[in-house]
Amino acid sequence: MQTTENYQNELIAYLDSFTKTGEPKNLYEPVNYILKLGGKRLRPVLTLMSAEIFDCDYKKALDAALSIEVFHNFSLVHDDIMDAAPIRRGKQTVHEKWDVNTGILSGDAMLIMAYQLFENYEPQKFQALAKLFSKTALEVCEGQQYDVDFEVRDDVTIPEYLKMIEYKTAVLVGAAMKMGAIVASASERDQNSIYEFGRLLGIAFQLQDDYLDAFGDPKRLGNK
Repeated sequence: MQTTENYQNELIAYLDSFTKTGEPKNLYEPVNYILKLGGKRLRPVLTLMSAEIFDCDYKKALDAALSIEVFHNFSLVHDDIMDAAPIRRGKQTVHEKWDVNTGILSGDAMLIMAYQLFENYEPQKFQALAKLFSKTALEVCEGQQYDVDFEVRDDVTIPEYLKMIEYKTAVLVGAAMKMGAIVASASERDQNSIYEFGRLLGIAFQLQDDYLDAFGDPKRLGNK
């Protein structure tokens, strides 16, 4: 098993080779910009880690891991537009640095690019990865809509809140881990088990994040 830093470095090197240049530059420059803003890159690291857990060379999972990272950043670009957020990871958001239309279109391109990465796998694994990805992407959209809906409600129940954070955050963590298991040809039982572990990990992460947003000291937390 590698260290988290090793996984991150491997992913960053692969991301650099993935960077697209060309025309129109106002489509690809925002994509490269958001992908290189940094972040913890937790989800793709979990994909690589999961592959290695099931005795697979983690490098075989790099395309799946990068797909998760590209999709996550696509969702951030669109979330920032919806929230009218000016800052992401200490830098201007894509729609602030360019404009809203560019942010929407570049985000759309990233979603397509995320799917394209599955084309590097054999048909059976491609189908399994794409099926999981489609299900997860739709759930993330549902979670985002729940979040938007809840902003104008003062009667949101705990079960409703938990469902919202599960769809908005946790399912992508679960999918990231299951993708590593799929690449490693793990059994269906093991794939589902590691998905459930990731889902619960994602819920725990979001609970802590929301708690700090509500009750943490902004001076100590800084820009997340």
